Amino acid sequence: MADAVTRFLSGDAISEIAAGLYRSSGFVKAIIERTGVPQKGEGKYDYLPDECVAEDFANGEIVWSAKYHGPAIIKQELSIDYQAEKSGIKDVNYEKKYGSKAYNIWVIEKIDDDYGDRWTTSTGGGFTATQLAYDLGKLTHLQEYGVDLSRI
Repeated sequence: MADAVTRFLSGDAISEIAAGLYRSSGFVKAIIERTGVPQKGEGKYDYLPDECVAEDFANGEIVWSAKYHGPAIIKQELSIDYQAEKSGIKDVNYEKKYGSKAYNIWVIEKIDDDYGDRWTTSTGGGFTATQLAYDLGKLTHLQEYGVDLSRI
């Protein structure tokens, strides 16, 4: 189960995972849905499973970005205090304006290389973005199933 979830979060297609596990695509899809793994949409925001919904995130936490359809790393909460410390940043009270905290994130991009098709930070694949908490999903519940989030 952990291998199927990890491979899905790493960018593998359900059919590839099924072939590697010698199981049907329906079996793998059921695992993905049952464990509360966020789905990858095409060009639109997707709803996050209930298990992923959260309002607070810690710096360095691996999360799911509903906007960018992939894993991301929390870099910094854009609190009023943090913004006041940084020159050049316009002070915005995100909780008052949008009803949600905002975070700077590093979106891990999928890259093609000789070692396979994976999401990676080892070669710098990714970009910085700002996203509201309600568009980010916690993945910590997947650790109950043996998923090592550092392998994503």
